[in-house]
Amino acid sequence: MELLLIAALVLVGGLVIWKMSTRSAKPAAAKRNKPRSLEALDTLQSWQPQATRILTTAERKAYLALRGGLPEHIILAQVPLARFVKVPTRHSYSEWLRRVGLLCADLVVCDSSSQVIAVVDIRAPEAHEKERTSQRHNRMDRVLEAAGIPLHVWREDALPSATGARNAILGNKSSESTPSTHAPSTTAGYQPVGRHQADEDDGLEMREPPPSTWFDDIDSAPAPLAPAAPPANIPRSGSSPRIR
Repeated sequence: MELLLIAALVLVGGLVIWKMSTRSAKPAAAKRNKPRSLEALDTLQSWQPQATRILTTAERKAYLALRGGLPEHIILAQVPLARFVKVPTRHSYSEWLRRVGLLCADLVVCDSSSQVIAVVDIRAPEAHEKERTSQRHNRMDRVLEAAGIPLHVWREDALPSATGARNAILGNKSSESTPSTHAPSTTAGYQPVGRHQADEDDGLEMREPPPSTWFDDIDSAPAPLAPAAPPANIPRSGSSPRIR
């Protein structure tokens, strides 16, 4: 009787061990058959970089109008909101970056000390905006309003002249501090695009920057807090780190 009991226990134990071994073998086989993970992809080979222009045609014309109308100010282009908007970090900062912090303001007007005094966003005619694009704009608009930063929305088909840009940004202050030298303007309101400028833009079409609607296609899944990265080893003199 005892021999039968021992034999039964040995048999049951053998079956348990065999079952566990087959379970552990399945994930290993699945891992071998799994496609290459994103981490294994080479940065340069998988995403071949190509230089483009920073500004679109409409953004560049608006930039020139601001630079001509506000020569005493600093005009910056394509600045992420996280660069000039500060938020508390009691919640996930990565999540805030995903929602709005990585969105870029088309043009940022600063005083001589680099303090932001206004943001200019160049947008397509409202009738041409997609729903997700409009939602992205609304998120950025609310953040700028909460931060107390004036936002000026200029449509691509109705860009102001240098004088119009100055009046829009400074308002009543414009007449009090009109600079002695700035780009000439025939009208104080809106001006059409010259034929020569349009021809030049057509030749540079291949270098147009990635559209801002790229942010509309980003995966909206919540981003977890990234673990603290270990300190990177400082490369020795004469050697360069390899990009992966």
